[in-house]
Amino acid sequence: MNYNWNWSVFWDVGPDGVHTYFSTLIQGLYWTVGTSLLAWCLALLVGLIVGVLSTIGRGWVARLCAGYVELFRNVPLLVQMFLWYFVAPEVLPFGWGAAIKAMDPMWGAFWTAVVCLGLFTSSRIAVQIGAGIRSLPAGQPMAGTALGLTRAQVYRYVLLPQTVRVIMPPLTSEALNLIKNSSIAFTIGLMEITGAARSMQEFTFQIFESFAAATVLYLVVNAVVVVLMRYVEKRLRVPGFMGQTR
Repeated sequence: MNYNWNWSVFWDVGPDGVHTYFSTLIQGLYWTVGTSLLAWCLALLVGLIVGVLSTIGRGWVARLCAGYVELFRNVPLLVQMFLWYFVAPEVLPFGWGAAIKAMDPMWGAFWTAVVCLGLFTSSRIAVQIGAGIRSLPAGQPMAGTALGLTRAQVYRYVLLPQTVRVIMPPLTSEALNLIKNSSIAFTIGLMEITGAARSMQEFTFQIFESFAAATVLYLVVNAVVVVLMRYVEKRLRVPGFMGQTR
């Protein structure tokens, strides 16, 4: 069977009679970027809190942080996405569940994906932050305490600035993984890049063109993230503190 290549399909009008398939893919790009950015902000915030508490917590606090990490890290992301989308509205208080169900389907899928991806990624960032803090010399928090700093000030001014510099490379990997993981959101109806390519393929049967375009879009987004993260890493680098990156 010969495949009928048709690269001009991107300029054909889609089933809505208004947008071309190219504009549909660009809209998918917007959804991917928006979902990834908000999920990344949530992941950094929650991951920072859990990571710090895991290094200073005692007893039930440490166990709670460990349980949080193990829960979100060991349950498959697809299962978590379905749980947040289908199960969470049913177990939340009636008013909250009704409000979620009344949302526009696209926006409902969007916020579900943000929460799911953000919490999943936060569990991985928490481990990195905890490991980064523990990798620092034990004398540094002691020196900070000897100077009269409180524990919060030791973390804010001594430990966390160094930890961020140490974990920048794995943070870059997590940012890239988050963008790729956002493709799972198409399973709950979010028309991000993968969802837009899947829709285009189903209506045109041009599977190679559809997913070739999706591949290019993912490569462009990830390339931008790598460049930005390397720039941040260079700006944060302290001469002599860490080896020069290539």
